[in-house]
Amino acid sequence: MNYTIEFLSQEWIRNTFFVLIVIIFFLLLGKFNNYKSNQVIAKSISLIVFILTITSQIEYIINDKWIIQEHLLLHLCAISQLIASLIFILPKRNFFFEFLFYCGILGGLQAILTPQLNYYDGSLFEYIEYYVTHTIIILLPLFLYFNLNMKLSKYSWFRIFISLNVLMIIIMPLNFILESNYMYLNSPPEVDNPLVIGEWPIYLLFLEIFTITLFYLFFKLINPKLK
Repeated sequence: MNYTIEFLSQEWIRNTFFVLIVIIFFLLLGKFNNYKSNQVIAKSISLIVFILTITSQIEYIINDKWIIQEHLLLHLCAISQLIASLIFILPKRNFFFEFLFYCGILGGLQAILTPQLNYYDGSLFEYIEYYVTHTIIILLPLFLYFNLNMKLSKYSWFRIFISLNVLMIIIMPLNFILESNYMYLNSPPEVDNPLVIGEWPIYLLFLEIFTITLFYLFFKLINPKLK
């Protein structure tokens, strides 16, 4: 079954506070370290998410919980998680950094603010894995930007928006074939999210508008002087 955590509940406040503290701690830590030390930290964070990605897949298989409709790495946060785990060995690193910056941070924030654990069996591992991986896909691109001098190109917000739509075009027919709901393209998530308006396909049109707007505003917030 899917497990959602109610917004502003005691559980939500506790978990969100923990996520915020972890992100602030590592970003501040990076300010007091040299470049080489920050590289070690970033690569260690990347290694953690890589280990969790592999471990979670093995855990699902061993416990006979792996299902093709949910556990392919095709949700947006799972794709960001995979990129975060491989960012230091991927070619065209800056493109993947930009994808992680927009999709990882904004997707991760949405997952933390409106948590929904799909097919959750009540295990502590799945609960912790959800929060650790979503914290990392927010933290790592911020750490790379502020502490390792990785930058966003001028039209990165638009390029990643187009790339995201190409990804949607690929995944949507796959959802119909598998009877899955990757990237929530076939039906909206069960959480109470103010950005999800209406039923299919209306909510997707609104999400398109919200996504490109948030990408642009996020870009301007980070790069106020870059026109």
